[in-house]
Amino acid sequence: MNGLTLLGLLAALCSTIAFLPQVIKVWRTRSTQDISREMFLLIVTGALLWLTYGILARDVPIIAADLASIVFATTILYFKFRYG
Repeated sequence: MNGLTLLGLLAALCSTIAFLPQVIKVWRTRSTQDISREMFLLIVTGALLWLTYGILARDVPIIAADLASIVFATTILYFKFRYG
């Protein structure tokens, strides 16, 4: 693994793990009142487009980041639709 790929993976880790505290909070409180459904729909859409790009470009950091972002953002959306 070269330095550029490692840098990309570290950036992917930082940007995707940022969703984790929100996922945990929503899971524990079952409250999504202050979360924007539209914002998370846009995040998931953007992540799906970036994932497609990453797959076509065979760019592992982009693929990893966007897979994780999709999982976390979709989890938050699930709770948003379920709990309002």
